[in-house]
Amino acid sequence: MTLRVALIGYGTGGAVFHAPLISSVPELRLAAVVTGNPERQAAVRKRHPDARILDSPDRLWGSTGEYDLVVVTAPNRQHVPLARTALTSGLPVVVDKPVAATAADARSLAALSAVRGLPVIPFHNRRWDGDFRTVARLAAGGSLGTIQRFESRFERWRPTIKPGWKESADPRDAGGILFDLGSHLVDQAIALFGRPSRVYAEIEVRRPGAVAADDVFLALAHPNGVRSHLWMSATAAQLGPRFRVLGDRAAYTVHGMDGQEDALRAGRTPREEDWGRMPPETYGLLGTVDDARPEPTEPGTYQDFYAGVARTLRGEAPPPVTLADAIAGLDVIEAALRSAREGTIVAPHAPGH
Repeated sequence: MTLRVALIGYGTGGAVFHAPLISSVPELRLAAVVTGNPERQAAVRKRHPDARILDSPDRLWGSTGEYDLVVVTAPNRQHVPLARTALTSGLPVVVDKPVAATAADARSLAALSAVRGLPVIPFHNRRWDGDFRTVARLAAGGSLGTIQRFESRFERWRPTIKPGWKESADPRDAGGILFDLGSHLVDQAIALFGRPSRVYAEIEVRRPGAVAADDVFLALAHPNGVRSHLWMSATAAQLGPRFRVLGDRAAYTVHGMDGQEDALRAGRTPREEDWGRMPPETYGLLGTVDDARPEPTEPGTYQDFYAGVARTLRGEAPPPVTLADAIAGLDVIEAALRSAREGTIVAPHAPGH
């Protein structure tokens, strides 16, 4: 049986990422899109003519029996209220990052999820970036030896502010680059090396007229001895490597961004041949100063997130990303905010404390 999906939101997240990725998975069908914007409604009709268009979430909650999954890709402050309503209406839910503006709100959502017996699955799609999949393969395979330092960057040159909630300093909006790009970087570090035991952060607002963080550095100390150094910036006139991973046997360095986002923005989908593959000239280098060779990049596979969601809803597998992972990421972000504010190293909240 094909699972029917209702998508709440058709901005960049809904139109560029979720709708085409959902449509690329044979086990899922984009059954409805919720948007009250006439231009976005027209865009839905053009690209997804079989999807029902609903002008508000209230119309969705009145017909929950017609759907098997809700996907929330509305502005951040709406994530938790919409997810809670989905759960109380008897529907599992995928929630875009960040799941919540605070770890406490995410924990309240986890409690409701447990009571209702329905999953809340965070959309941490960057775990399926080709370059990150390559790092994960090299780390697991021992090619680098014992990993000592993990450097990861999402840097951009965007000196002009684009108005919107992502540039808001209101904590309820979870605006700024730490919650936006930082959610991905922190999640990737945790996925590889586990929850950090200590966090240090430098959080700056650099662009004229900006009120939300636009230039951030995090240093995470993991219990296994790995140190993660994470940079996220809208003010980088020249870009550093996407990843530099240093081990006691070799290192891996790769520049540039995974190509899936650009492909999705261009209207391509994972149904196309050679989806997610990067050309050889973009491959990273694996080795040492005196002996390094190009390392083929794993294909990017964003569609695997929603294939995993389908398996979870069928009872065949655990969620591809757990809500506990998202809560761990929010604990790190909150520790980073405190570290930057106090100028000190902070131990993030740990489960059971």
